[in-house]
Amino acid sequence: MTKKEIVKAISEEIGLTQLQTKDIVQKTFDAIVETLVREKRIELRNFGVFEVKKRAARKARNPRTGERVDVAEKYVVTFKPGKEMEERVRQLDVEAAKAAQASAADNREDVQKSQHGIQQTAASQKSPYNAFAGGAE
Repeated sequence: MTKKEIVKAISEEIGLTQLQTKDIVQKTFDAIVETLVREKRIELRNFGVFEVKKRAARKARNPRTGERVDVAEKYVVTFKPGKEMEERVRQLDVEAAKAAQASAADNREDVQKSQHGIQQTAASQKSPYNAFAGGAE
């Protein structure tokens, strides 16, 4: 989902124009970034915590050449999801498992039906010879 899609969905839900909603969404994102730069952490209840952390300098390898490379220390933004978000995302696992079970059951039924159809077709053959076995009438 893009920022434009978020703006459209919110504007339709609350009845503001997309331009007004875009300003609100952008100001929200700007406030998050400014708080991270200034305070190094922002906690949004029921959503999660963004935090600026310092990643230490390290040695790495260039994947193309295999050459060892020094990587300087740098600041990175981390995100730890809140409880509510984690629970809702976990529900995806539950729903995916249910869908997989339903799909497997449907596939078993389809296989059984096709096997039954093959057996009926073979039983209804009038010729005592199977054309694929090289028999002749």
